[in-house]
Amino acid sequence: MATTDVAGAQNGLASGEGPQSDSTNIRTALSADAIAKALLDNLHCRRATTSRLATRTDWYLALAYTVRDRVIHRFITSVESLMRSNKPLKGVAYLSAEFLTGPHLGNSIINLGIWPAVSEAVARHGQDLTDLLEQEEEPGLGNGGLGRLAACYMDSLATLDIPAIGYGIRYEFGIFDQAIREGWQVELTDKWLRFGNPWEIVRSEVTFDVGFGGHTETYHDERGRYCVRWRPERVVKGIAHDTPVPGYRSQAVNLLRLWKAEAAESFDFEAFNTGDYYGAVDEKVASETITKVLYPNDEPEAGKRLRLAQQYFFVSCSLQDMIRLVRVRGWRLKDLHLYWAAQLNDTHPSIAIAELMRLLIDVHGMEWEQAWTITQKTCGYTNHTLLAEALERWPVPMFGRMLPRHLEIIYEINRRFLHEVAVAHPGDQALIRRLSLIDETGDKYVRMAHLASVGSHAINGVAALHTKLLKQTVLADFHKVMPDKFLNITNGVTPRRWIALSNPELSALISRHIGDRWLIDLEDELQRLEPLAGDSDFQAEWRRIRSNNKRGLAQLLKERTGVLVDPGSLFDIQVKRIHEYKRQHLNVLYVVTLYNRLKRQSAAGIVPRTVIFGGKAAPGYRMAKLIIKLIHAVADIVNNDPVVSPLLKVAFLPDFNVKNGQRVYPAADLSEQISTAGKEASGTGNMKFAMNGALTIGTLDGANIEIRDAVGPDNFFLFGLTAEEVERRRHDGYAPRRIYETDAELRETLDLIASGFFSDGDRELFRPLVEALLTSDNYMLLADYRSYVDCQDRVSKTYRDVRQWTRMSILNMARVGAFSSDRSIREYCRDVWHVEPIKIETA
Repeated sequence: MATTDVAGAQNGLASGEGPQSDSTNIRTALSADAIAKALLDNLHCRRATTSRLATRTDWYLALAYTVRDRVIHRFITSVESLMRSNKPLKGVAYLSAEFLTGPHLGNSIINLGIWPAVSEAVARHGQDLTDLLEQEEEPGLGNGGLGRLAACYMDSLATLDIPAIGYGIRYEFGIFDQAIREGWQVELTDKWLRFGNPWEIVRSEVTFDVGFGGHTETYHDERGRYCVRWRPERVVKGIAHDTPVPGYRSQAVNLLRLWKAEAAESFDFEAFNTGDYYGAVDEKVASETITKVLYPNDEPEAGKRLRLAQQYFFVSCSLQDMIRLVRVRGWRLKDLHLYWAAQLNDTHPSIAIAELMRLLIDVHGMEWEQAWTITQKTCGYTNHTLLAEALERWPVPMFGRMLPRHLEIIYEINRRFLHEVAVAHPGDQALIRRLSLIDETGDKYVRMAHLASVGSHAINGVAALHTKLLKQTVLADFHKVMPDKFLNITNGVTPRRWIALSNPELSALISRHIGDRWLIDLEDELQRLEPLAGDSDFQAEWRRIRSNNKRGLAQLLKERTGVLVDPGSLFDIQVKRIHEYKRQHLNVLYVVTLYNRLKRQSAAGIVPRTVIFGGKAAPGYRMAKLIIKLIHAVADIVNNDPVVSPLLKVAFLPDFNVKNGQRVYPAADLSEQISTAGKEASGTGNMKFAMNGALTIGTLDGANIEIRDAVGPDNFFLFGLTAEEVERRRHDGYAPRRIYETDAELRETLDLIASGFFSDGDRELFRPLVEALLTSDNYMLLADYRSYVDCQDRVSKTYRDVRQWTRMSILNMARVGAFSSDRSIREYCRDVWHVEPIKIETA
């Protein structure tokens, strides 16, 4: 990262661009001199240490505060510019239970355009910027694609000058740290805040009360209007914690506003004075539990209650804050939808529909019809899944005990909605039952996706196939009665983090040939690489950079796993959440097949391959954990076989996260996107791999379809059943054992696993996995096995032709510009939010 070219690629803005500031002010100036002085000043004044005594953590924190000062300077400029505007401004409230931001330092430096200055400044103090970047703890605020998408969208909103606040939860402990012990996943506490968080600003005065439990009362107000008053049993306070989000080549800085739960009264003196020392802090402990951990295990009743409490807590705080900001500006609350577009990122925030109705009717005295119009015009709903189990439902008794007023509101929404349906579709009681917000087929449940669909003006899927299947399956009845609400907006990822920061050498190469506008206009500018795809000199540079990236990942694997891999081998990578539908075990079946082939035949002509896995399994998901164990069991045999290991290696990178992803995506030759067709909503890992030149092997699922269309069928390794064929197989009576019996290579592979060969003779260890494949095979692994293995043979054959593979790699990157999150956000602004960019003026 120390080369001039790389620094230039990561600079983004010429040094000195940005908000106008005193060039001698060490808090705001962008020169290396000012940053070096500020770094030492923060080391002394914020860390209370000297350069001789400072630890690497001290240096990192001092640098973080130095960069944050400059981000905040832009933020103040943004706020002042917006406040000077006389006309009402519409902004975006992005409500998400997750924001997987990744480390802030590197991204902030790139977006401010000060990479060379910072590199020089830290070097003057004997520090290396790469080491300090590595020191940053990753914020534990998300799990996977949902949270990472939200973070990409926040980056794009600021870059495109769209005023926005991302609303979520400040989890004290994030998604668990993953350790591997004897091949099994072990969950460790993610103490991401143990050294503090230099990026957040605590807004102690921005606080809201959030009620739980209790009962409701009816009364008539002074106008004789029928009213309902909620008397909560307990009240929790939400405290705002802000993180500024700077745009790239933009003066705009938006906010990520996360809520921390605290007790309304944190200490009971009366209980303490009577000797009840634990009781004195009971309320504090109970309240703070709400924001203690990301995604509690919701299998037990207590986990369900906590998860619902988390969702309501952050939604209530966020909506109250949005209303506060409208009133602070002196705007009319009846025009809320003209000032805010609230996007519900999946079903987690869908309680917002009922809470906004409660606030408008019970607190601000609106009539139902007016409040409902405002709610629908304000809210939009993004669905992220086709899996029924991921469409949240809450038991009605539990929901009513926690949120009695909201249950009343939901029943009234449901009554009015079903009346409209009955009028439009008379006599169709089955349709009414399916559309009801309350599932009454057995125990009663509140259907949160139904609530979001009824209460929003727009419902979007996140890939063309996903949206099509939404209309045909899980939300088919809603599409029947309200088709105009549905649209598709394919997901995207930010090129600032996933190319400029993750792959600086490649970024520099691209900028030398086509200029540096591509990072803000990926869709149009990246296409200019196409004429270079066959250029011998450009190809040689491309391969050199990719080789460097692979050596870096090989070193990381050695440090984290002890596995030694050949950087010259084909890096075949599958990193994503571990789930049966994502089919990591199909990849393992291929590895075992390849192992069997290598044991039988000569190594002549075999393409060396390193198969790399990464991802976390949900703590309660036993089959996913067994898949992780199988990966490690197969790796132990393969990697220690003297005949096979020179040609095949298997590695599992533990604790896969954003920081690790920045090392993985640029090093991949082959991107595994092999989910069962019709199961993956979109995927964003597929985009990150392709943007860094990896070729995809995949099914026609999620955004794979659109990626294949973009890069061209000849530059994509396609295999497997289509979504329609999957459904037809199921309908016709799928018999996976028959496939096992007729495919000798598949039978050999499964029998080897079942025999205990990979488990020290223990035939029981992997029996559940093998039996599931032979008896039900819900995700069609055996149906796709032969197609997948044959496709992998085509991969190996193509990889032997170095020039052809390099050409395909370049074309993959050149043609995926449409998968920038900037394009996604432009579509949301145009088709859902109706929001315009607002250029920040520097007065």
